[in-house]
Amino acid sequence: MRSLEEVAAVGDLVRLGLNDSEISRQTGISRTTVRDWRRTSRWSVSPDTKSCARCGAALHRFDNLPPDYAYLLGLYLGDGWLSSHPRGVYRLRIVLDDRYPGIIEECRHAVQRVLPENKAAVQPRTVGACSEVYAFSKQLPCLFPQHGPGRKHERPIELATWQQDIVNAHPEKLLRGLLHSDGCRFINPIRHGDKLYTYPRYAFSNASSDIRRIFCDACDLLGIEWRVMNARNISVARRESVARLDEFVGPKA
Repeated sequence: MRSLEEVAAVGDLVRLGLNDSEISRQTGISRTTVRDWRRTSRWSVSPDTKSCARCGAALHRFDNLPPDYAYLLGLYLGDGWLSSHPRGVYRLRIVLDDRYPGIIEECRHAVQRVLPENKAAVQPRTVGACSEVYAFSKQLPCLFPQHGPGRKHERPIELATWQQDIVNAHPEKLLRGLLHSDGCRFINPIRHGDKLYTYPRYAFSNASSDIRRIFCDACDLLGIEWRVMNARNISVARRESVARLDEFVGPKA
């Protein structure tokens, strides 16, 4: 027999848009049980609900998030994580290469747009030529339900329904964030006899098969052709597809 607290915890996660697998992972309750509970519709949100049961903020309207969220999600999946602090506050950390100040500023701007009531800041790290874009908020685990113990490639990563809706509306933003974090545009040399030909291509590299799938699914939404290079790398090399990515990504700066 499950406790009322467990039922309530699952209900909170259902209202946040998490799927059955993610809820099962976070709560330790079997996916079958979560599925059965969901079908009872016992967690329909009352019009009188005024706040989120997880973070205490006003009930989230994820459909009102700016398009910048899709870009920030891409950066988070690549180079971001959350750390917990006292009184239920979390810190979003996204570490980026100092060689690309434009990306650092674009990331800071996206964080500020997504969390307009919180200050987004940049802090140089003491080790390595990189900087950390960060912000504090109790709402961060609600905005990034992929947060959890362990490295991302060692656990399932799935988008919540509301996140997928944002990605479907703004796949270019997500791909830009993913490529700014774990991707690159480079010139590929090909030699035929005495002649050397060069052409641009994109590569995306991530140890998580789920995150690579999210990248490929976003490419499919835009008709961008991709292929698997090896266990960690996805390549976009067809001229038309590279040109399509160049419209909204281009070289890092």
